Amino acid sequence: MKLEKLTPAFKDYLWGGTKLRDVYHKPCDFDKIAESWELSTHPAGPSKISGGEYDGLTLEEYFEKLGKAALGKNCQRFQDFPVLIKFIDAKDPLSIQVHPSDEYALRVEHEYGKTEMWYVMDCEPGAYLYFGVNREVTREEFAQRIADNTVLEVLNKVDVHPGDVFFIQSGTIHAIGAGILICEIQQNSNCTYRVYDYDRRGADGKPRELHVEKALEVSRFTPSPRQETAAGEETVPGGKKRPLAACNYFATQRLTVDTAMELEVGEDSFASLIVLTGSGTAAGPENQVSFVPGDSLFVPAGTGKVTLTGPCTVVKTTVPAGE
Repeated sequence: MKLEKLTPAFKDYLWGGTKLRDVYHKPCDFDKIAESWELSTHPAGPSKISGGEYDGLTLEEYFEKLGKAALGKNCQRFQDFPVLIKFIDAKDPLSIQVHPSDEYALRVEHEYGKTEMWYVMDCEPGAYLYFGVNREVTREEFAQRIADNTVLEVLNKVDVHPGDVFFIQSGTIHAIGAGILICEIQQNSNCTYRVYDYDRRGADGKPRELHVEKALEVSRFTPSPRQETAAGEETVPGGKKRPLAACNYFATQRLTVDTAMELEVGEDSFASLIVLTGSGTAAGPENQVSFVPGDSLFVPAGTGKVTLTGPCTVVKTTVPAGE
């Protein structure tokens, strides 16, 4: 099994900036690059293989060529590929929003719900985001505050710093604030309900659509505790590992590679490697690829030993065993 480098799909939402092109040299000529979907089989933005035998294939087409074994045993319980990974450059604040659970989304939207995690890559001084409500509220009060444009008063405003991690379970009201660059690991879904959008206009000059009734049906109106990682950073040969977040769909680690670090990618799951900082190489039994900040690598399940050389910082994502 060979390691593959991926090219993303891009989104030019109105709140986006230019860091993904200016800093990470993403090949996109949009005026604003709000998101790059780095690991995606979603039809709204599939990523593609870059270089090698499968150059130009979408990730879904690549999986069809390799077969399901390349995803790993832990993925077989899912009908669709379970993970979507993206970079988000929020020059301006995102809408206040919420994502539904699987049960609701499959019943109403005919796709999976969305639980996600954020890793703050960079942010402007004083940057903040919204994470749940700051006190218990009733559905009726929340609806009235949306109508009165006072909903921000009952949201939990959190200052952010590079390296911060937030685990956003479905049903948690949230929003990324201005001046924040994030790596987001999420369920493979694009199901979002906007609650409040600062009365912004879209490209057509009209207010962007809100989904208030659906949002009220799926939101949690009690504070969401910040979930800290269960274990701290572990020193390993060649660097350090730190668990970030885990759920039924994904498990993530931050790898800090000082010199060279060896990984084992077995039959249970593929590994996604998202390069946050630094440059180097990833070498498997059959090939070697070089990387720079912002690169996305896919390592098929069963590849075996993979050696990362740095110095670099990488987010590694796999699919865990079922609950």
